Amino acid sequence: MRIVIVGEGGHSKVIKDIIESIKEFELLGYLDDKYQEKLVKDQLFFAPLSTVSHLLEYFTDLKFIIAIGDNHVRKDIVHRLKIPASFYVTLQHPSSIISSSAQIGVGTVIMPNAVINADAKIGHHSIINTGAVIEHDNDIGNFVHISPHATLTGAVNVDEGTHVGAGSTLIPNVNIGEWSVIGAGATVINNIPSHSLAVGTPAKMKKIGIEGV
Repeated sequence: MRIVIVGEGGHSKVIKDIIESIKEFELLGYLDDKYQEKLVKDQLFFAPLSTVSHLLEYFTDLKFIIAIGDNHVRKDIVHRLKIPASFYVTLQHPSSIISSSAQIGVGTVIMPNAVINADAKIGHHSIINTGAVIEHDNDIGNFVHISPHATLTGAVNVDEGTHVGAGSTLIPNVNIGEWSVIGAGATVINNIPSHSLAVGTPAKMKKIGIEGV
């Protein structure tokens, strides 16, 4: 399967490593608007996002993955590309542990050593980063980013667009509203409303209605 990475930055380096760790996959190139025209180096192409329509004309087995950590930008690019969901690949690093009863959406990336346990649901175009733990019955929305070594215990609900910071812990049954931010190292013991920033142990809301969220 040939794969094109959308976005060429720091996050795409990890995505590239995952693709190269799976023998069935071949990295074809990158799309990023920092390139004004198509160029080729080291047998990979680099081109602007507008090239996607031309690629689909020539490759029938092509898949895409959006390698951008910012949830807002990732959602915006999905809307800009306007390609069917079937053209997105879901990536799972071989070292990750994923229950057979877990559900993983299209375009989602499961990073090295992440654990996703029984009956967890992960939405589309989300990121489960290195060493994160998603326990049983979690429900993770679309365009969510769970940062490295975050622990979401049983039956946690995280709505669309939320960013859960590195090393944070969410106790069982808490609900995190859409487009919120959980600070690094926070311990969440209460529900967090949408468009909120929560930091500390126990986590407290610093402000409601984050600008741009």
